[in-house]
Amino acid sequence: MKSKKSTIFILLLFTALILAGVFYWQTKQSETPGSPKSSNGTSSLPQTSENEIATSAPPFVVKGEVSRGNPAKKQIIFTFDAGAGTNSAQKILETAKAHNLKLTFFITGKFAEKNPELIKQISSKDHEIFNHTYSHPHLTQITDEQIKEELDKTEQIISSLTGKTTKPYFRPPYGDRNNHVLMVAKNEGYQSAYWTLDALDWMSDKTEEQVKKRIYSNLKSGAIILMHAGDDITGNVLDEVFTYVENQGYKIVSLTEGLK
Repeated sequence: MKSKKSTIFILLLFTALILAGVFYWQTKQSETPGSPKSSNGTSSLPQTSENEIATSAPPFVVKGEVSRGNPAKKQIIFTFDAGAGTNSAQKILETAKAHNLKLTFFITGKFAEKNPELIKQISSKDHEIFNHTYSHPHLTQITDEQIKEELDKTEQIISSLTGKTTKPYFRPPYGDRNNHVLMVAKNEGYQSAYWTLDALDWMSDKTEEQVKKRIYSNLKSGAIILMHAGDDITGNVLDEVFTYVENQGYKIVSLTEGLK
């Protein structure tokens, strides 16, 4: 009797092991490698559409967007966003004069309203001024009409101060854009100008040495470098940075010149 019960127990255990193995195999077959599944069978990874564009790790290859100048020429394009403070603004202009350079600025409408004489000064020195929207919003989170208003309002403010248009380039605040935003802007006469390298001068935890090292280690022909007028680091290091870049054999040019 004991022998019969032992045989039945072994058979049941063997059957259970087989069923468990079949279930495991079917489960693995139904999964897509590298795509975790949630309990309802859908992927738990963030879903993105083909129109979405990452903004965290340049360089990018985005149709209709500028993110690098002419790589065939040994040139570097320095661009300066202005939407907050003016901490480094005068030092940028003084350094540009000392090095006999024409630079490129992306300026918000609100900044221009608060600093009209500075805008006139920048323009009078023949530096380029392009559109950085009016209030620096996330363009992917507002309506088409609001995007148009952001661009148009800034154009009106700056052109009234300088007598020059902000077209044909704009820079999306935070680098936040997608194909739809780019199309809306294009219909208003603007092309997105991104960057090859963010110097990170705006980050409070960065030091002057870190910003300089970041720029020096990423010098490439045609690179578009993003810096800012509202922090202190930019003004403090810019003369040294320009001197270093020029000593490496690079010419520092405006965006328009660098795209030729």
